[in-house]
This record gives sequence, C-alpha cells and structure tokens, in this order.
Amino acid sequence: MTKQQRIILFLICAFLFVISAVAVIFYSQGFRLDLKNRRIAQTGAFYFKVLPKNAQIFLDGKLKKRTDFLFSSALIENLLARKYRVEIKKEGYFTWEKTLEAKEKEATEAKNIILIKKNPNLAALADGIDQFFFSPDEKKMVLLENTRGNEGNWELKLYDLKLNIKSHLIKSSDIAKGGADFIDLDFSPDSKTILLKVGLKEKDSHYLIDLENTPTNLSALDFLGKNIEKIVFQPKGSKKLFFLNQGKMGEADLSQRKTSTIPVGTILDFAVFDGGVYYLESTGHLYQTDFAFASKNKLNETSLSVLPETKYEIKVLSDSLFVKEENKLYLLDAENKKFNNLLDKNNFLKISPDSEKIVYASDFEIWILFLKEQLNQPQKKKGEKMFLTRFSEPIEDIFWLNSHYLIFSIKGKIKIAEIDDRDRINIVDLAEFKEPTMHFNQPSKKFYVLSEGKLLSSESLW
Repeated sequence: MTKQQRIILFLICAFLFVISAVAVIFYSQGFRLDLKNRRIAQTGAFYFKVLPKNAQIFLDGKLKKRTDFLFSSALIENLLARKYRVEIKKEGYFTWEKTLEAKEKEATEAKNIILIKKNPNLAALADGIDQFFFSPDEKKMVLLENTRGNEGNWELKLYDLKLNIKSHLIKSSDIAKGGADFIDLDFSPDSKTILLKVGLKEKDSHYLIDLENTPTNLSALDFLGKNIEKIVFQPKGSKKLFFLNQGKMGEADLSQRKTSTIPVGTILDFAVFDGGVYYLESTGHLYQTDFAFASKNKLNETSLSVLPETKYEIKVLSDSLFVKEENKLYLLDAENKKFNNLLDKNNFLKISPDSEKIVYASDFEIWILFLKEQLNQPQKKKGEKMFLTRFSEPIEDIFWLNSHYLIFSIKGKIKIAEIDDRDRINIVDLAEFKEPTMHFNQPSKKFYVLSEGKLLSSESLW
C-alpha cells in the first residue's frame, strides 16, 4: 500500500470515527432520526404504573415491555415524538386502551391504571333480603329481612364481613306486637350504634341499637319529642345527638335522656363535620359554629333564595360546602361568599377516598369536581369541573372504586370507568342484574349487590 493510499485510508477511518462518535453522543442524549418527518428529533418516554402486576404493554400492536414485579411499573424510553396506540393487557382482565402522545424530552405518565377482572366470581351471602346497610368502618353490614312478605313484619341481622357470620339484632315485634313499618337506619360515626327509624301508629319513631351489648339493647328516643325531622350523632361519640324538630334545633344527652334547645333561628337543615356544625337558616344564610354554639360565622353574604315547602340538604365534603335544593345543587364560593349553581338535576354527590375529588351526577351525566390541584398527569386545576361521560339510560347508583375509578349501575348493568379523560374513557361492563342495589367495599375491593332478594359478594376486582 502506497503512502498516499495509507493517508486516504486514515482520513476515511478518522471521518467515520468522528461521525460514529457524534452519532453515539446524540443517541445517548435521546436524539433519533425521524424518517417520517425527515429530521433529527429528541425522543420521549412513557411511564406506566399498573395493577395488578406483570401486565403486558403494547405500542401500536407490538409488545414492548412488562410491568416489573416489585413496583408494577414500566418505563419505555427512546420513543419518537408522536401519538401511539397503547394497550395494557393481562389474561383474565379487561384491556386498558388509550392513544397517548410521546413528547420530546418528556415522560408521558399514566400512573393509576387498574385492570379489572372479567367475570369475577360471585358468592351468595343471604336470601330474602330487602335492603342492606354498610357501617362507616366497612367491617359490617345490617341486613333487612322481610320474613313474611309484608312491610310490618321484618327482622334486622348483623353480618360480620371478616368472620362471615350473620347474627340476629331485632325484629319488628320487639318494637310493637303488631309490628312496625321499617323506614330507615343509620350508623354512628364509630360504627358502634344504629339509629333506627320506623313508622308506628301513623307516626315516625326513633330507636337506638347498641351493637356492643349482648343481647342487643334497644332504646326509644321518644324523649326527643314528636315530628323529628333529622337526627345526627356527634362525631366524638354516640352519647349525644343533634336533632331538628319543626325548624328548631336541639341537643340530646342520651345518658340523662334530656334535651336542650339551641338558640338559633328557624333551621332548614344542618350537618356535623370535623368538630363543627353547619346550619342553613330560613333566611338563606349558611352558618358555621362549634359544638357549644358559642359563636357563629356567616359563610354567605349573598343569601340563597329559599323556596317555600322545599327540601334543603347541606353536604360538607372536605373543604367544600354544598346545598341541595330538591335536585338542584349549589356550591359555596368561599372567596366571594355566595352560592353558585353547579347542576340543575343532581342525584349523586360523593367524595373520593383521597378527599381531592368529588363525583356528582344527573340522570344521564357524570361530572368530576377537583378540590385540589392535580400534579400527576392529566393535570387539573383546583376548582376545575370535568365532564366525564353521558349515557342514554339513567344512572342508578355510583361509588368511588378508588380515587381514580368509579363503579356505577345503569339499567341493571354494573360498569367501571376511569376518570383519565385523555383520549377515550375506558369503561367496562362488569355484570348485569335485575334492579340491583350496589355497594363497593374499598378495603376488600369487592362489590356487593342485592337483586331479587339475593345478596351477593364478588371476589376482589383486581
């Protein structure tokens, strides 16, 4: 090889080395050749966190990765900036599918994905059930059994969810020999006491059932007076109650069976929350006070237009205050001290487990109100209202599955929907029943459904 040939070969190798070194440096910094757009571009990434573990992730129909066993997450890097059809699959579960965009020098995240089991197994818990009621601690429920097919003859039973044991509480003949009409029941905040409302001799009567005593202790609340409109336990214990009687608010001491009148105006409704009492006066003003009613704080300067013979209900959810006027829903604007109309036909209003979101719904539409700024993708501002979806059939019931998914029923079909509104909303049909009543138990991740007198429980949904 001549000297000139050696020089030419050296220059070629040097040139190739420089080109390769530059290419390696650019590649390591995330630059790729975008043939479609004929340019060099920096890449992006997808980050997924999925339950259950060991799920498969497909991009545009090609398997790219599995979520890891430890954190159930996956990072897919070096993606050209464009939209990808993402599918996340696991055998025996519904597929999660969405079109997401990878952006240059950014990681697009979907960190709250749940894959729901297809056809979850259902176990029969009880038969001949009219209604069921869950305790606040989600550890037990009360079953209403209609023993002879008429409203005046019924029995209440306590079902321990941990032990799967059903035990007798009371029957209607314990209240009156001829029976009594069951109206409603409610638990105390500590889940130790039940407030029972029945119809007796053409009037409503109230009783307390102490769940810690064996046999069950049933005590009448007849000392409260007649025409009791509402009774609420004090959160710090079940030895004291607040009640509403013909627009007058009172306090009851259960240990002494004595009542006292609270010196406030005519009350349309009240609510107890987080150590305080909220009450709406007939003037259309909402007030906040402590349990001693030592001082009061007017929350709205612009009064709510109160309609005669109309039912009003206060809802306190986290830091947000709502007033329901029949089916119309108002939200308090704390800064401007006035109520804003949120929805004209509201049927459901429930707060998420993380207390950062509220779902509210009309007959056919589901909306989400964000109480706090959402920093995770998709990001939302505090106070932002998001329309989720609309149906042609009425929504019958709705619960939070967790803080990012909803479970609800429509015309007997139980559905689950995410609240990630990027691209399509993932909605799955879980099961179908005739006129179901439903409850989702978050600790066990099971749903309970009552249909045609039969109470069923699912296995864990993921």
